[in-house]
Amino acid sequence: MGYGIKVKVYGDYACFTRPEMKVERVSYDVITPSAARGIIEAIYWKPAIRWVIDKIHVINEIKFTNIRRNEVSQKISAANVKKAMNGGNAELYQIAPEIRQQRASMVLRDVCYIIEAHFEMTEKAGVEDTQEKHYNIVLRRLRQGQCYHQPCLGTREFAANFALAEENPASFYSDKEEVDLGWMLWDIDFQNEMNPIFYRAMMQKGIITVQDLLKGR
Repeated sequence: MGYGIKVKVYGDYACFTRPEMKVERVSYDVITPSAARGIIEAIYWKPAIRWVIDKIHVINEIKFTNIRRNEVSQKISAANVKKAMNGGNAELYQIAPEIRQQRASMVLRDVCYIIEAHFEMTEKAGVEDTQEKHYNIVLRRLRQGQCYHQPCLGTREFAANFALAEENPASFYSDKEEVDLGWMLWDIDFQNEMNPIFYRAMMQKGIITVQDLLKGR
């Protein structure tokens, strides 16, 4: 196992969308490991390292709220983009008022998590890529609040605040021996036709031990 870090992530709203919901978004009860990895990669990522999520601490009570948002029903066609790249005449714009739709979403509110993760070196690591080097860089970036792009809590409009977790605050579920959160998305297997991988999320005293649960999925 490589060097480990703890990151505190929090925000007013979050939506980690269940894939079985097609039209109107419904969030999982807690952050997914893939979303947690995306937040850390927004803070620090290099081809030489690969982040692995170990544990997720659910600090605040799980609370839902319903909101309505304006969305568009279409996206710019990839065929039109290719046509324009080849010098053809194609429309590469959208007229939002004509394709706007109002959709309901069930989202989380007032969320706070502690993400425990470590990184492993990849085959793209060079001689100058040492674990100590990358560990010190990510610690510095966390302390200074630096990121490559603004991390989000599921969707871009729900920005994620983050900081280096110097200590673990008490979880709302500290006295709950076990809470079954059901089947959740773990990640996408990009090397195998982008197949989704699921795992059974069990929270014990406010902590989801991701790696142990993956072994028994």
